[in-house]
This record gives sequence, structure tokens and C-alpha cells, in this order.
Amino acid sequence: MNIQVFGTKKSFDTKKAQRYFKERRVKFQLIDLKEKGMSKGELESVCRAVGGIDKLIDPQAKDGDTVALLAYLAPEQKFDKVLENQHVIMEPVVRNGKQATVGYAPEIWKTWE
Repeated sequence: MNIQVFGTKKSFDTKKAQRYFKERRVKFQLIDLKEKGMSKGELESVCRAVGGIDKLIDPQAKDGDTVALLAYLAPEQKFDKVLENQHVIMEPVVRNGKQATVGYAPEIWKTWE
């Protein structure tokens, strides 16, 4: 398993995801979205795995203006906007190869072990 956890240090769900994997002694890589965001390829892979860019957007994100704007953009424009404003992504995004989840999803992570 090659687990990557994308999130921020202040996110409670990201902390819970880290604790989940630590308790099960599963090695993971934490990527802080504030310091280093997802690459275009990583974001595309996650979008395919979760079923589209709309599943990644956090409706309660602090940047409400960007979230509101995303509702009116075409899908390819949404992707570019999310790529440049990754603080509207729901946390954590957990990747395991071609599989991915958005938010705290231990019921899915159990199936990866």
C-alpha cells in the first residue's frame, strides 16, 4: 500500500485520518495542501477515482466566493480553478494508487488493507 494523505495540519479530519493509519501501523505520506498542493496529474487521478471534480469541493470552505463561482463554471474550467485554489478541496483526500477518498472514510480504507 502506498497511502498519501492530502490535507492541512489544522484540519480535524486530516488529523483523524493520520491517527487511523498510525493505529494500524500503515505507513503513509502526509502532503500539506497549504505548503505543497496536488499536481495536475494527482488531481486528475483523484477526480477519476471519486467520480468528478464536484465530489472534491467543500461547500463549507472558507473561500465562499470561489465555491459559489465553481457552481457556474464548465467542468474543465472547474478543474483549472480547483487546481489553482486547492483550499476549496474537502479534506482529507486519501490516495492509494488509483483509489481515492474525500473526507474521513475509514469504512473504505478498511477494504484497502
